[in-house]
This record gives sequence, C-alpha cells and structure tokens, in this order.
Amino acid sequence: MINKVVQSAAEAVADIPDGCTLLVGGFGLCGIPENLILALRDKGVKNLTVVSNNAGVDDFGLGFMLATRQIKKMVSSYVGENATFEKQYLSGELEVEFNPQGTLAERLRAGGHGIPGFFTPAGVGTKIAEGKEVREFDGKQYVLERGIVGDFALVKAWKGDRHGNLVFRKSARNFNPLCAMAGKITIAEVEELVEPGELEPDAIHTPSIFVQRILRGERYEKRIEQRTVKKRAVA
Repeated sequence: MINKVVQSAAEAVADIPDGCTLLVGGFGLCGIPENLILALRDKGVKNLTVVSNNAGVDDFGLGFMLATRQIKKMVSSYVGENATFEKQYLSGELEVEFNPQGTLAERLRAGGHGIPGFFTPAGVGTKIAEGKEVREFDGKQYVLERGIVGDFALVKAWKGDRHGNLVFRKSARNFNPLCAMAGKITIAEVEELVEPGELEPDAIHTPSIFVQRILRGERYEKRIEQRTVKKRAVA
C-alpha cells in the first residue's frame, strides 16, 4: 500500500540541504505552506535559491526565512510587501531575479513538463531580455526563457490523500500545482488528509505521481495581505 504520509513538518524537510533550489507555492499570502516554511526556518538550512511568486511579508511566510538570512537568491514576480527583502536587496545581501508573472508560471510549467526552454514576447526590449537569446517569429521578437526545476518543492493544498493526490482552493491553485510538478521532490501540506478514494477523481488538481511526501498541517493563520474596509459613515 502506497503511503506518503509523514508525521511532522520537521520530518518532511529533514533532508533539505544548504544551497539547494527550493520552489514554494502560494499567491500573495494565499495558499502558502506555512508549516513547512517554519520547519525549514527552524532547521537552519541556508544559502537557498527560492523560486516563489512573492516573498511573503516581514513577519510571515518566506519573510521568516529572509529575516534569518537563509535565502541567498529570490526568483520572483512581486515582492512589494516586504521591507526586509528591500533592505537586503539594496545592501547587496540578496540576489534577485525578477520575472513577469506569466513568464514565471510558464517557466515552472515547462520545468514540470520536461521542456528546457520556450520563447515569449514578454520582456523583449527590457532588462528582462538582457543576456538572453532573442529570435524573430512571423515578424515579432521573442525572448528565450528557461524552464525551472527545483531540488525540492513545498506546496499547500486544501485536501489530499495518503497517496499524494491534491485538491487546491481558489487562488491557492495559481502557483502550487506548477511548483508541485517542477520539484524533483515535492512535499505537500494539507488542511484535510483523507483516505484514497475519498477525493472525487475529476476534482484532483495534482495527481500523486508529482508528490513524494504529504502531511496534515498543524495550524493555519491565513492572513490577509492588504485589508481594505469601507469607512463607516458618521451621522
């Protein structure tokens, strides 16, 4: 019987070494692998190259690992909510590779499908294209982008079974399935861990073949990155 369940986040990340490339799912603060990030911070692994759509905020998500200076390079699309990130980048402590959001998603998808590279019009004529091959197709310029494959991927799903089949909810589905496909070893934490057969087959977003370890998360804070409320009218 296939059983990929591990008992704790610490056990799940125990073999992640210094200097590896790590893919981390999530969109803003939605769908981030909170328990696995904390376990990796506590493990003290360092010199990581982290590929993630964003870098969390100062006191949450990947912001925890930036604060402890465990990340040497970020490959991201958006990092505007993190003052620690800004300070480390401007001081030269942190290397940053920015990607248009669609390009980053496609680089992960390509890596997961075994595609080494692809041409895209996004970034042609900008700093994004510096040092990369640019080729013309049908009269239009395209820049070559490489697929991304990570040594490990950390993802968070709503439900999963012990075989590793995963179901995501809403915005958490944006980058998590892509990271799951592109990791050589993918570790998934889930809110609900169920038995095989309980998930509707047509509802599975990431099949078990892409997942090597799975655990039920202990707690989820589910922060709101930017809370906007309507001001109360004063009579």
